[in-house]
Amino acid sequence: MDIFVPDMYQKSIYTINYKKLKKIGIKCLLFDLNNTLASYEVDYPDNKLRELIFELEKDFKVIIVSNSPKNRVRPFKEKLNIDSSFSSKKPFKKKYKKIMNLYGFKDTEIAMIGDELLTDVWGGNRMNFTTILVNGISDTEPFHTRIIRSIEKHIIKKLNKKGILFKGEYYE
Repeated sequence: MDIFVPDMYQKSIYTINYKKLKKIGIKCLLFDLNNTLASYEVDYPDNKLRELIFELEKDFKVIIVSNSPKNRVRPFKEKLNIDSSFSSKKPFKKKYKKIMNLYGFKDTEIAMIGDELLTDVWGGNRMNFTTILVNGISDTEPFHTRIIRSIEKHIIKKLNKKGILFKGEYYE
């Protein structure tokens, strides 16, 4: 069960202590797209997200890592002017390894930020990245994500019983 435990749990991408991440040696931020950076209904980044990414780019390499296809990721990549990895097949390691090789980052220099335990946290933990779970932006999700959420609920219930992870109890 430890593989599903994030290093940090925050309300949203806007409440993460990025100064702390920089202080512990994080140089690269990998962001999930759907329900982390934007809801499924949104096709382009809003001004608040653009401002955050602009500020983060001063201290970090910022990359979108999404299981979504290229046509979903492309507008965010272009409007935010950042790199991306589409159809990433998280939690598998292949795209993460490709990013590490391409940019020369060590596992200890990367943080994976996302809203799902079964893709973002599990995938990041498998790579020994710092993992940060955030609440999803919207309750509206496609069918396949709702299936993942039902599995996730069982995992969270088990973690609750062990006193490890509680929805809404944030930590860094």
